[in-house]
Amino acid sequence: MASGARSMRLCLRAFRHAATPASRKTGTPIYVARRALSSTPTPWRPAAKKDEADELEVDEEEYIDEAEFEQSVKAALRDPDIETSARLQEQVLGSTNEVVSKATFAPKVHPFRSFWHEEEEDPDLITDERDEDVFDEDDIMSMAHGKLEEFREYREYARIAAWEMPLLSKLARPFEPPTAQEPLRFRYTSYMGEFHPAENKVVVEFSPRDMPLTEAQQTKLRKLLGPRHNPETDVAKISCEQFEHQAQNKRYLGDLVEKLVEQAKDPSDMFEDVPLDTRHHKFKVKPKFPREWRMTEERRKFLDNTRHKSLLLDQTKEEAGSLISGKEKIEQFFIAQVAKDDERVGARLTRPLLGGRPQPMQRRI
Repeated sequence: MASGARSMRLCLRAFRHAATPASRKTGTPIYVARRALSSTPTPWRPAAKKDEADELEVDEEEYIDEAEFEQSVKAALRDPDIETSARLQEQVLGSTNEVVSKATFAPKVHPFRSFWHEEEEDPDLITDERDEDVFDEDDIMSMAHGKLEEFREYREYARIAAWEMPLLSKLARPFEPPTAQEPLRFRYTSYMGEFHPAENKVVVEFSPRDMPLTEAQQTKLRKLLGPRHNPETDVAKISCEQFEHQAQNKRYLGDLVEKLVEQAKDPSDMFEDVPLDTRHHKFKVKPKFPREWRMTEERRKFLDNTRHKSLLLDQTKEEAGSLISGKEKIEQFFIAQVAKDDERVGARLTRPLLGGRPQPMQRRI
């Protein structure tokens, strides 16, 4: 409806206005500052000359009256060509509106063709971090969700400990110490299913005394191990983490120990002229309780006899009146010291001055 009315208005304006004469001239407006007090009106155009005034009068006579305007409108409405032109204009305007809307619409960029790949989902993210700052007050915050997830994990492990862990007792086996055919002890590191770069590390420990070697071969093996051998505990420790899986590192350590044993059994060179180097290890001196101070039955009896004799000696001195009491001696000393202080203070209070008048002194407490 709005487009049809608009086209109708354009048609009426075309029928109503006459052609503007070429000789018509419009005066240039003059911008004059507003005056505070004045009895004459402000001039909005310069004074027109005689010829220009005649042209203006002619232009004013060319305007159409209201009655003529109404008659022209009624005549235009009766004309059937106006309806067809209005429909044609509506169709043209509708098509132009579609073209303009398509031209002004923002282009749609394919998410995988953008430069920064902003719309592409990141599979490494634990949670979707998009629009996290937008809060519509219809849910709890992300921190509260994290706390709930933490409690869910606690409850899951509690259920496992209560219902599944007791079932593992059926798979328990009695401990069997390693035999002489199993001298190697492997140690692994696990982080409970979490990824860690040190998870593939494997450590092997063994003692040269447990190997099927002679004394000379064991000494050569200790020399071959070098700083990996602890001379204080006689245990060798070797680790490996250069491979991706634990099984590969374990296999490498097993092969390395076999090569060391083969080299120790080689009789061509027993390294007899090379001393065993222990500079890599610092021997810690651990203080031990002296044997002479240990409490034995004989020492306990000796101490009891000594205490009994000292008690008998005190009793005899007390009966004879020759026992000296340390507590009484200390009290007598302090009483004598207080008496000396009082005498000294009294002498100062009664001492005459140079003027002949005694001056009382305050006693210091």
